[in-house]
Amino acid sequence: MASSYLRLPIQESIGFYQASIGKKMVMAVTGCILVLFVIGHLLGNLQVYLGPDKLNSYARFLRSTGSLLWIVRAVLFVSAVLHVVTGILLWLENQRARPIGYRRRQWVEATLASRTMIVTGLAMAAFVVYHLLHLTFGTVHPSFNHELDVYSNVVKGFQQAPAAVAYIGFMIFLGFHLSHGIWSMFQSVGWNHPRYMPYIQRAAVVLAVLIVAGNIAIPLSILVGIVR
Repeated sequence: MASSYLRLPIQESIGFYQASIGKKMVMAVTGCILVLFVIGHLLGNLQVYLGPDKLNSYARFLRSTGSLLWIVRAVLFVSAVLHVVTGILLWLENQRARPIGYRRRQWVEATLASRTMIVTGLAMAAFVVYHLLHLTFGTVHPSFNHELDVYSNVVKGFQQAPAAVAYIGFMIFLGFHLSHGIWSMFQSVGWNHPRYMPYIQRAAVVLAVLIVAGNIAIPLSILVGIVR
Protein backbone atom coordinates (compact mmCIF):
# COMPACT_ATOMS: atom_id res chain seq x y z
CA MET A 1 0.00 0.00 0.00
CA ALA A 2 2.81 2.40 0.93
CA SER A 3 4.55 1.81 -2.38
CA SER A 4 1.38 2.76 -4.28
CA TYR A 5 1.21 6.07 -2.39
CA LEU A 6 4.85 6.77 -3.27
CA ARG A 7 4.51 5.79 -6.91
CA LEU A 8 2.12 8.63 -7.84
CA PRO A 9 4.32 11.53 -6.59
CA ILE A 10 7.34 9.95 -8.27
CA GLN A 11 5.46 9.60 -11.56
CA GLU A 12 4.21 13.18 -11.31
CA SER A 13 7.76 14.42 -10.64
CA ILE A 14 9.10 12.52 -13.65
CA GLY A 15 6.29 13.88 -15.83
CA PHE A 16 6.96 17.42 -14.65
CA TYR A 17 10.68 17.07 -15.40
CA GLN A 18 10.01 15.66 -18.87
CA ALA A 19 8.12 18.85 -19.80
CA SER A 20 10.18 21.88 -20.88
CA ILE A 21 8.76 24.01 -18.07
CA GLY A 22 9.90 21.40 -15.55
CA LYS A 23 13.43 21.40 -16.95
CA LYS A 24 13.52 25.20 -16.90
CA MET A 25 12.45 25.23 -13.26
CA VAL A 26 15.19 22.73 -12.42
CA MET A 27 17.69 24.94 -14.24
CA ALA A 28 16.48 27.99 -12.30
CA VAL A 29 16.64 26.34 -8.86
CA THR A 30 20.00 24.64 -9.40
CA GLY A 31 21.36 27.78 -11.06
CA CYS A 32 20.37 29.86 -8.03
CA ILE A 33 22.15 27.41 -5.70
CA LEU A 34 25.30 27.48 -7.83
CA VAL A 35 25.33 31.27 -8.16
CA LEU A 36 25.05 31.66 -4.37
CA PHE A 37 27.93 29.23 -3.99
CA VAL A 38 30.07 31.12 -6.51
CA ILE A 39 29.50 34.36 -4.59
CA GLY A 40 30.25 32.76 -1.22
CA HIS A 41 33.30 30.98 -2.62
CA LEU A 42 34.65 34.26 -4.00
CA LEU A 43 34.13 36.10 -0.70
CA GLY A 44 36.03 33.36 1.11
CA ASN A 45 38.87 33.35 -1.43
CA LEU A 46 39.29 37.12 -1.28
CA GLN A 47 40.68 36.61 2.22
CA VAL A 48 43.95 35.73 0.47
CA TYR A 49 44.62 39.51 0.56
CA LEU A 50 44.45 39.41 4.38
CA GLY A 51 47.38 37.04 4.66
CA PRO A 52 47.98 33.34 5.33
CA ASP A 53 46.61 33.28 8.90
CA LYS A 54 43.22 34.65 7.87
CA LEU A 55 42.74 32.39 4.83
CA ASN A 56 43.99 29.28 6.62
CA SER A 57 41.75 30.00 9.62
CA TYR A 58 38.80 30.26 7.28
CA ALA A 59 39.71 26.90 5.72
CA ARG A 60 40.01 25.29 9.16
CA PHE A 61 36.62 26.72 10.14
CA LEU A 62 35.01 25.13 7.08
CA ARG A 63 36.66 21.82 7.87
CA SER A 64 35.43 22.02 11.48
CA THR A 65 31.79 22.08 10.39
CA GLY A 66 32.09 18.35 9.71
CA SER A 67 28.86 16.77 8.48
CA LEU A 68 27.40 20.16 7.54
CA LEU A 69 30.22 20.67 5.07
CA TRP A 70 29.53 17.30 3.47
CA ILE A 71 25.81 18.08 3.23
CA VAL A 72 26.64 21.33 1.42
CA ARG A 73 29.02 19.48 -0.89
CA ALA A 74 26.34 16.88 -1.66
CA VAL A 75 23.78 19.58 -2.47
CA LEU A 76 26.28 21.35 -4.72
CA PHE A 77 27.24 18.11 -6.49
CA VAL A 78 23.62 17.14 -7.17
CA SER A 79 22.81 20.70 -8.27
CA ALA A 80 25.78 20.80 -10.65
CA VAL A 81 24.95 17.43 -12.21
CA LEU A 82 21.26 18.32 -12.62
CA HIS A 83 22.18 21.72 -14.06
CA VAL A 84 24.54 20.27 -16.66
CA VAL A 85 22.32 17.34 -17.68
CA THR A 86 19.15 19.45 -17.82
CA GLY A 87 20.94 22.18 -19.77
CA ILE A 88 22.06 19.65 -22.39
CA LEU A 89 18.54 18.19 -22.64
CA LEU A 90 17.00 21.65 -23.12
CA TRP A 91 19.59 22.53 -25.74
CA LEU A 92 18.84 19.32 -27.65
CA GLU A 93 15.10 20.03 -27.45
CA ASN A 94 15.63 23.54 -28.82
CA GLN A 95 17.80 22.23 -31.66
CA ARG A 96 15.09 19.75 -32.69
CA ALA A 97 12.24 22.25 -32.35
CA ARG A 98 13.61 25.17 -34.36
CA PRO A 99 13.50 25.26 -38.16
CA ILE A 100 16.62 26.43 -39.96
CA GLY A 101 15.15 29.80 -40.94
CA TYR A 102 14.06 30.53 -37.37
CA ARG A 103 17.53 29.70 -36.05
CA ARG A 104 19.10 32.07 -38.55
CA ARG A 105 16.77 34.91 -37.55
CA GLN A 106 17.33 34.30 -33.84
CA TRP A 107 21.11 34.24 -34.37
CA VAL A 108 20.95 37.92 -35.34
CA GLU A 109 18.69 38.89 -32.40
CA ALA A 110 20.32 36.82 -29.65
CA THR A 111 23.30 37.99 -27.61
CA LEU A 112 26.68 36.29 -27.70
CA ALA A 113 26.14 35.09 -24.12
CA SER A 114 22.80 33.44 -24.95
CA ARG A 115 24.16 31.82 -28.12
CA THR A 116 27.10 30.26 -26.30
CA MET A 117 25.38 29.03 -23.12
CA ILE A 118 25.95 25.35 -23.94
CA VAL A 119 29.64 26.02 -24.73
CA THR A 120 30.32 28.13 -21.64
CA GLY A 121 28.34 25.70 -19.48
CA LEU A 122 30.42 22.72 -20.61
CA ALA A 123 33.57 24.81 -20.17
CA MET A 124 32.57 25.52 -16.56
CA ALA A 125 31.94 21.80 -15.96
CA ALA A 126 35.48 21.11 -17.18
CA PHE A 127 36.79 23.94 -15.00
CA VAL A 128 35.20 22.46 -11.86
CA VAL A 129 37.02 19.19 -12.49
CA TYR A 130 40.32 21.01 -13.05
CA HIS A 131 39.79 23.23 -9.99
CA LEU A 132 39.21 20.21 -7.76
CA LEU A 133 42.29 18.46 -9.10
CA HIS A 134 44.35 21.62 -8.70
CA LEU A 135 43.43 23.16 -5.34
CA THR A 136 41.34 20.52 -3.56
CA PHE A 137 43.10 17.23 -4.24
CA GLY A 138 46.42 18.65 -5.45
CA THR A 139 46.71 16.09 -8.25
CA VAL A 140 47.86 18.66 -10.83
CA HIS A 141 49.44 21.06 -8.33
CA PRO A 142 53.24 21.47 -8.55
CA SER A 143 53.84 21.50 -4.76
CA PHE A 144 50.58 20.80 -2.94
CA ASN A 145 50.65 21.07 0.87
CA HIS A 146 48.27 18.53 2.41
CA GLU A 147 48.49 20.14 5.88
CA LEU A 148 45.61 22.53 5.12
CA ASP A 149 47.95 25.38 4.19
CA VAL A 150 45.46 26.82 1.72
CA TYR A 151 47.28 30.12 1.37
CA SER A 152 50.50 28.39 0.30
CA ASN A 153 48.64 26.15 -2.13
CA VAL A 154 46.86 29.09 -3.75
CA VAL A 155 49.99 31.23 -4.05
CA LYS A 156 52.25 28.45 -5.35
CA GLY A 157 49.55 27.20 -7.68
CA PHE A 158 48.99 30.58 -9.33
CA GLN A 159 52.69 31.41 -9.52
CA GLN A 160 52.63 28.97 -12.42
CA ALA A 161 51.70 31.08 -15.44
CA PRO A 162 49.79 28.33 -17.33
CA ALA A 163 47.55 27.70 -14.29
CA ALA A 164 46.88 31.41 -13.74
CA VAL A 165 46.11 32.01 -17.42
CA ALA A 166 43.81 28.97 -17.49
CA TYR A 167 41.85 30.30 -14.50
CA ILE A 168 41.53 33.72 -16.07
CA GLY A 169 40.26 32.20 -19.32
CA PHE A 170 37.72 30.05 -17.50
CA MET A 171 36.48 33.08 -15.56
CA ILE A 172 35.74 34.87 -18.82
CA PHE A 173 33.58 31.90 -19.81
CA LEU A 174 31.92 32.11 -16.39
CA GLY A 175 31.12 35.78 -16.96
CA PHE A 176 29.34 35.08 -20.23
CA HIS A 177 27.42 32.21 -18.66
CA LEU A 178 26.33 34.22 -15.63
CA SER A 179 25.38 37.36 -17.54
CA HIS A 180 22.70 35.43 -19.42
CA GLY A 181 21.96 32.69 -16.88
CA ILE A 182 21.12 34.96 -13.94
CA TRP A 183 18.40 36.96 -15.68
CA SER A 184 17.00 33.93 -17.55
CA MET A 185 16.65 32.27 -14.14
CA PHE A 186 14.12 34.96 -13.21
CA GLN A 187 12.38 34.51 -16.54
CA SER A 188 12.07 30.74 -15.98
CA VAL A 189 10.16 31.24 -12.72
CA GLY A 190 7.82 33.79 -14.30
CA TRP A 191 9.41 37.04 -13.08
CA ASN A 192 9.63 38.50 -16.56
CA HIS A 193 7.47 41.60 -16.44
CA PRO A 194 8.61 43.94 -19.27
CA ARG A 195 8.87 46.83 -16.79
CA TYR A 196 11.39 45.07 -14.55
CA MET A 197 13.23 42.68 -16.86
CA PRO A 198 15.59 45.31 -18.36
CA TYR A 199 16.76 46.19 -14.83
CA ILE A 200 17.23 42.51 -13.98
CA GLN A 201 19.24 42.02 -17.16
CA ARG A 202 21.53 44.95 -16.35
CA ALA A 203 21.90 43.80 -12.75
CA ALA A 204 22.85 40.32 -14.00
CA VAL A 205 25.60 41.78 -16.18
CA VAL A 206 26.92 43.93 -13.32
CA LEU A 207 26.95 40.96 -10.93
CA ALA A 208 28.68 38.78 -13.51
CA VAL A 209 31.36 41.43 -14.09
CA LEU A 210 31.98 41.80 -10.34
CA ILE A 211 32.28 38.04 -9.85
CA VAL A 212 34.64 37.67 -12.80
CA ALA A 213 36.76 40.66 -11.74
CA GLY A 214 37.08 39.33 -8.20
CA ASN A 215 38.06 35.86 -9.37
CA ILE A 216 40.52 37.10 -11.98
CA ALA A 217 42.16 39.49 -9.52
CA ILE A 218 43.40 36.63 -7.32
CA PRO A 219 45.57 34.70 -9.84
CA LEU A 220 46.60 37.95 -11.51
CA SER A 221 47.76 39.47 -8.21
CA ILE A 222 49.79 36.38 -7.45
CA LEU A 223 51.22 36.12 -10.94
CA VAL A 224 52.54 39.72 -10.86
CA GLY A 225 53.83 39.40 -7.28
CA ILE A 226 51.35 41.57 -5.36
CA VAL A 227 50.35 38.55 -3.25
CA ARG A 228 53.21 36.28 -2.23
